[in-house]
Amino acid sequence: MDTTCCQTAATPFEARPAEDEQLAALCKALAHPHRVHILRFLIAQRSCFAGEIAGQLPIAPSTVSQHLTHLKEAGLITGEVDGPRRCYCVDPGALGLLKQLVGAL
Repeated sequence: MDTTCCQTAATPFEARPAEDEQLAALCKALAHPHRVHILRFLIAQRSCFAGEIAGQLPIAPSTVSQHLTHLKEAGLITGEVDGPRRCYCVDPGALGLLKQLVGAL
């Protein structure tokens, strides 16, 4: 058995169940390419109405709405109702947490 890939210095392992739970939930929310696209779009726009988001993807508006729901439930985006429109934007705190958790891997 070749173990040369494992010959680096070991670092102490510290269990982090709460962080693992957070990272898994955020990754699950981003586990679909359309959700990643939506998040990138919202980052670029700073805010956006759902109709504009639906125009970015070749899928039905109802499917875009489902993707937005997943992202919102994970806390990656926030949304407000403005009359008949819903305005969505990225939650910078959640995005920062995602970056921190991935960086800690």
